[in-house]
Amino acid sequence: MTSTRAGRPRDERIDGAVREATVDLLNEVGYAALTLEAVATRAGTSKPALRRRWRGRPHLVVDALVATVGAVPTPDTGCTRCDLVAGIGTLSEAFTTRIGRRVLPALVADLADDPELAEVFLRDYFHTRRSSTAEALRRGVERGDLDPDLDFDLVLDMLASTTYYRVLFGHLPVTDHLAEQVVDVVLTGVAAPGWRGCAHRPGSPGRTRPDS
Repeated sequence: MTSTRAGRPRDERIDGAVREATVDLLNEVGYAALTLEAVATRAGTSKPALRRRWRGRPHLVVDALVATVGAVPTPDTGCTRCDLVAGIGTLSEAFTTRIGRRVLPALVADLADDPELAEVFLRDYFHTRRSSTAEALRRGVERGDLDPDLDFDLVLDMLASTTYYRVLFGHLPVTDHLAEQVVDVVLTGVAAPGWRGCAHRPGSPGRTRPDS
């Protein structure tokens, strides 16, 4: 949850209405044109009520983004490749929505200029999702699928960075198959010598190295 101020208990009905109004307006007008006044009017509340709950517009947007896009946990299917594809796939799906495409690039500048806002974003969204994917990597190591000496932070960055890069710069689309392509490339580099590919895909080629 984003910044709150001390006072009377929060009314979750108002919070929900404000988040919904924020998402609707982000889809309609984008991040740059979003105002607290417009959100308050749409939600049937007041700007002071918003100020009591969120420090400002960026904090409200982060809260709405977390509540809407969410940090869907990477599943445990028993298959390392399947888990990673599903985890990165939900990231790609989240940021190929209209709100994801319109908010993330504009929000990056505010995150860079506001350390407290960046901390909220990292805590409530980024690290939650990253930790879930890290658990999938650890399970892969325990199964003997992945090299136990792999650099977890580097691999996590490699898995997610293609999606963020394409959303931020828009030079290439985030396709339906991007998660599979990225995971397969990364697994080629960090799979254990005995890994035999996807446990749920008959005839999976696994690694492309000669020792596979």
